[in-house]
Amino acid sequence: MSDDNKDLGDDLNDMLDDAKDNARKAGDKISQKASEFSDDAKELGRDAKRAADDFSNDAKQVFSDGKNVAIIAHITFIGWIIALVMNSSNKTKFGSFYIRQMLGLVIIAVVTSWIPIINLVMWLVLLVAWIMSIIAALGGEMKPTFLFGKQFQEWFKGL
Repeated sequence: MSDDNKDLGDDLNDMLDDAKDNARKAGDKISQKASEFSDDAKELGRDAKRAADDFSNDAKQVFSDGKNVAIIAHITFIGWIIALVMNSSNKTKFGSFYIRQMLGLVIIAVVTSWIPIINLVMWLVLLVAWIMSIIAALGGEMKPTFLFGKQFQEWFKGL
């Protein structure tokens, strides 16, 4: 029986050695995969940083030309206020031009809304002026509206 016990002990030792070798191989493989994962994560981080920098530069360029401010100024009175705030931190000639144009159109709309018969006609005229103004803003042109456009620029110079 002792030979059987000895063979069994040798078999167990062989199995333990095999298990240790397999555990070592698995640990090495895990270490290698972790290293590869770390390298991939670093590369992904560098790519993300480059993408964020590109986005930041693009955003700075978009906001610096004033076209967005001009377009936002055309979107309701709240849009005009947002455009005014945006333009105050980074004043552009283009943005200021359309802020003044839209303020003039809003004032005309408010004033003429109190005159019963004229208000419908004026709303249609103002709608046409607004459409022409937003088309010019989208095209990057500084076109005064046909309704007092040049006067709006003079009257609201401070904006």
